[in-house]
Amino acid sequence: MFHDAGMCGFAVTLGGLRGSAAFNSQSQQGSVKMNQVMSSWQQRGWRLLGGLLLIAGLAACGAPPSAQDALQVAESASAAPRTPRVESTLGTQWGEGRESVTRTVEAARLDPERPRTVAQLRYSDEVSIRRALGRSIDQQLSVQLADGDVEWVVQDGQGRPLPIYTMRGARDYQLAGRHGERYELVYSNRSQRHYEVVVTVDGLDVLTGQAGSVRNAGYLLRPGETLRIEGFRKSQREVAAFRFAGKERAYAGNTPAGDARNVGVIGAALFEVRLQGRDAARPAPEPRGAAEPAAFPADGRYAPPPQYRR
Repeated sequence: MFHDAGMCGFAVTLGGLRGSAAFNSQSQQGSVKMNQVMSSWQQRGWRLLGGLLLIAGLAACGAPPSAQDALQVAESASAAPRTPRVESTLGTQWGEGRESVTRTVEAARLDPERPRTVAQLRYSDEVSIRRALGRSIDQQLSVQLADGDVEWVVQDGQGRPLPIYTMRGARDYQLAGRHGERYELVYSNRSQRHYEVVVTVDGLDVLTGQAGSVRNAGYLLRPGETLRIEGFRKSQREVAAFRFAGKERAYAGNTPAGDARNVGVIGAALFEVRLQGRDAARPAPEPRGAAEPAAFPADGRYAPPPQYRR
C-alpha cells in the first residue's frame, strides 16, 4: 500500500520487535522540504518479509544484537580516551506541531542481524560541557557515520549546526543545546547505498514514541539525499517538534513508555537496505545543480562533498 507524498527526497524505517541509554529505554535541503520513509518488517533467518516503509514528505514539496550490546560496541570502537561524563541539564520536550506528509514503500534490510553503525550524542548546555572537558576540549560540527557514507548534523531552528564537543582523540560526543531552542536531526548520504536510519531521542523511538530498539522502524535515506527529522511523529501528516527544555519537561519523563534515566541522549543506527516493488525501479534523482551552466566554473567554488561509489 502506497501513500505518495511527492518525489522531493527520501529516507527508511524498518520496524518490528520492540526492544530496549539511547536504544533502551526528512528532506532534501534547499527550497523544498523533505520526504521520509517508515517501514515495518519481520525477520525470519536472513530474510525480511514484507517491509512496509513509510516515506514522509514536508509540505513545500507538494535476532539482532541487543541494543545495549550494539551501543557498547560503538562506544568502545577503539582504545581512544573517554570523555569525562557530563551530567545533562537538558531534555527534549514535545514541541509544536509541524507538517510532515508520508507515503509507504517496500524495502528489506540486507543484514537484519547487524546495523552498519550505531552512534549516540549526549547533550547538555555548553557551559556544563566546557567545564567538564576542560582544556582538552575539541569541537566539530558533524559526525561521520558508516565510514563516512553518512554525515550527521544537528541544526537549530534557523538551520545553523550546533557544536559537538569531545576530548581530543575521543569519540564520546557531547552536543551543546540551548534551553527553549528547537532542533532538527539532519543526515546526508554521500554514498550510492540506501540506508535505513533508526533514531531515538531520550531513549524513545522518534516514529512511535515507544522504547527505542535497533529492531524498530527507521527512516529511508536514499543515495545522494538528505534526511531531516524535525520531531516525534504524531501521524502520517504531522510531527511534534524537538525542543530543548528542562529535564522535568522532557517527553521521556512524561509518557508511560519513557524512562527519565535516558534523558539527555540521541541515538542513531544505520542499516543498508534494498528497495522492493515499484520504488526499486525508480531512477536515482539527478544531483542538484548538475545541469546548471556556469560562465566561470573555476571561480568562487569550494570543495564539494565526496560521492562514494560503494
